[in-house]
Amino acid sequence: MDQGQSVNNLGNTVKNTILIGMGILSAAFGLKGFLLSSHLIDGGVTGISMLLSAAFGLPLAILILLINLPFIVLGYKQMGMRFTLKSAAAIAGLSLALVFVEFPDVTHDILLTAVFGGVFIGAGIGLAMRGGAVLDGTEIAALVVSKNYPLKVSDFILLLNILIFLSALFVLGTETALYSILTYFSASKMIDFFIQGIEQYTGVTIVSEHSEKIRQAVTENLGRGVTIYQGKRGFGKRGTSNVDIDIVFTVVTRFELPDLKKEVKLIDPNAFMFQHSIDDTEGGMVKRRPLH
Repeated sequence: MDQGQSVNNLGNTVKNTILIGMGILSAAFGLKGFLLSSHLIDGGVTGISMLLSAAFGLPLAILILLINLPFIVLGYKQMGMRFTLKSAAAIAGLSLALVFVEFPDVTHDILLTAVFGGVFIGAGIGLAMRGGAVLDGTEIAALVVSKNYPLKVSDFILLLNILIFLSALFVLGTETALYSILTYFSASKMIDFFIQGIEQYTGVTIVSEHSEKIRQAVTENLGRGVTIYQGKRGFGKRGTSNVDIDIVFTVVTRFELPDLKKEVKLIDPNAFMFQHSIDDTEGGMVKRRPLH
């Protein structure tokens, strides 16, 4: 490994450590500064820990450690030692922050508590994930289940949280459980924001006989990079089949998507376009280049 790679790795390690540290403090602030005093809970393993703490009076910091432990072991089998160590350190850091770091009790307004408690917890989880660790083992469990059973990750998380909040109805009462659901949705939106970013990217595939003109329009008018695939197309049983064609693929932000569609329609109103969301991108010409 040369010196440049060593510096690069050190820089990434420092960056990830800062992100995880910020995530720990943000999540701890959401819990101690908002949720705990109002007896609200979040979803996932953190929610289970809070529910058990409320029901049996057990220390929350210890429950978060113990309940996350089996998921960390699963994480080692699925994702390797580095992820396991970082996640174990992050969860331990969250538990220590809950015990030793003092946070102000921000508000007793139940609606503000639900919304902003979720915001800070979601931001904390998202920052930690950006740093390559987790503060909640739910995602690891969902990944393992989805690989062994015909159930998507999102479906497993949804089912788990339904069970958690149904239990909260009996332990905490109807109103508290409903506000806790609001906390969960608030946290989920913040996680999505930190993982996907404000510039959520969209992959767009364009099939047209005028692919070269579309390529020029995307690169010159929109300042975006493109990838050209060689493909074939057909038009059903009675139509032409196996026609060679260049397929244009590009990645744009959601703000640029209307401009892209406009450019394509000006060149070929009959162009076939389809799009899909992209959680994150790296490398290539992701950022829009200056047009002049």
